[in-house]
Amino acid sequence: MVQLKQINDYIWEVPKTGKMRVPGRIYADRELMKGIANDPCIEQVQNVAHLPGIIQYSFAMPDIHWGYGFPIGGVAAMDIDEGVISPGGVGYDINCGVSLLSTGLHRSELQPQIRTLLAQLFRDIPSGVGSQGAIPNLSIKALDKILLDGVTSAVNMGFGSKEDILFIEEHGCLKGADPGNVSQHAKLRGSKQIGTLGSGNHFVEVDYVEEIYDDYSAEVLGLKKDQIVVIIHTGSRGLGYQVCTDHLKMTQKAVEKYRIELPDRQLACSPIQSPEGQAYLGAMRAAANFAFVNRQVIKHLAEKAFLKALAISQTELKMKLIYDICHNIAKFEEHTVDGKNVSVCVHRKGATRAFGPHHPELPESYKEIGQPVLVPGDMGRYSYLCVGTEKAMQETFGSSCHGAGRMMSRKKSSKISRSMNMIEELRSRGVEIMARGKRTIAEEMPHAYKDVSNVVDVMDGAGISKKVARFKPIGVIKG
Repeated sequence: MVQLKQINDYIWEVPKTGKMRVPGRIYADRELMKGIANDPCIEQVQNVAHLPGIIQYSFAMPDIHWGYGFPIGGVAAMDIDEGVISPGGVGYDINCGVSLLSTGLHRSELQPQIRTLLAQLFRDIPSGVGSQGAIPNLSIKALDKILLDGVTSAVNMGFGSKEDILFIEEHGCLKGADPGNVSQHAKLRGSKQIGTLGSGNHFVEVDYVEEIYDDYSAEVLGLKKDQIVVIIHTGSRGLGYQVCTDHLKMTQKAVEKYRIELPDRQLACSPIQSPEGQAYLGAMRAAANFAFVNRQVIKHLAEKAFLKALAISQTELKMKLIYDICHNIAKFEEHTVDGKNVSVCVHRKGATRAFGPHHPELPESYKEIGQPVLVPGDMGRYSYLCVGTEKAMQETFGSSCHGAGRMMSRKKSSKISRSMNMIEELRSRGVEIMARGKRTIAEEMPHAYKDVSNVVDVMDGAGISKKVARFKPIGVIKG
């Protein structure tokens, strides 16, 4: 049992003990902390605090739960010269992230046709394990171009517009990607998966704007009540998984080579400036660019499905990318530490960048309100759109939560789900669903997750990200 120290209504400190280099900080209220306090994820917060070069705190967002090495919901900033890079601090699904699309449709227009639309989305967007991509016969040379250039390469192939690039984190391309550090096996897996949703907690969700909390920000983002929006949640598929697997082997050897003391071998890491660290960074950035392209292609497929199913024009649909964000990534960023501007490597694993107003990396049209922070919930309740704040820049290296956060295993969720008619249960909540099999639905039912409203309220109350709108799902497709 770790003796947590409550700092205020929303922050709990994990004291610095033993060989921890910094304390831990967990964002949660008393209710959420009841579920977190006895969870092994707190031990992972402590473990991350042992990493060389970590700055200020080992952070955890309120959607924290057990992960590989780092907790999911973990954030850690590293000194670029003295610190380490850890594949476990990014995760297997590199640049798993979220796209939010607005439309010109009203809830009343779409709801009677939701089953027709879902069927079309399910036909047009490859999903599930082993699904084949939207770009057949993609050569390794063409894939390398995607890994290097990100979304620009997708736009050049006709998937979306140049305007989309303005509304994607890092403009849809992490600089310094190195396809040469991505194995042939990873590339072969990825060459068949561009434009695929995958399985597990990945989804395409059709929602309507149920509630608006910040009228000005909502207006800037082009949102109003009962408007139809679309959320796409997926990542780098088999390519990203293989990159993580390959480089974990390398970093496990690096731990011995550089004599790094770790409390958990899953925290395997390399000095950022070492050959192993640079190799992982190059491969991770390439996988992140793959994920950006994957979501961009799915956006294009979703737009085509809407047009076909509803028999409307693009002028009537008015589908627009509001924003696309990563939530499994490590990036070099400029932050203020002890009054000085410094470059740090920020690991965000199950956490979202939440830059405040006027940050130079924001789209010009969003400069006044801050970066959109997309927080999907479970498929039966709601999801949220928030914006980053200056306080996030001061306290969490510009980071916020990424979702509801699991509170039970997939196995336990499946066991509970056996006793219910899952389709009818979701339908009673006003949600239609299509999936490749019942197993995925059983693992992802709402009872498996925390209530995302509690998670978002903590971040809002702490001043880290500000609520703008809540979305209610009416249709979901899953792998």
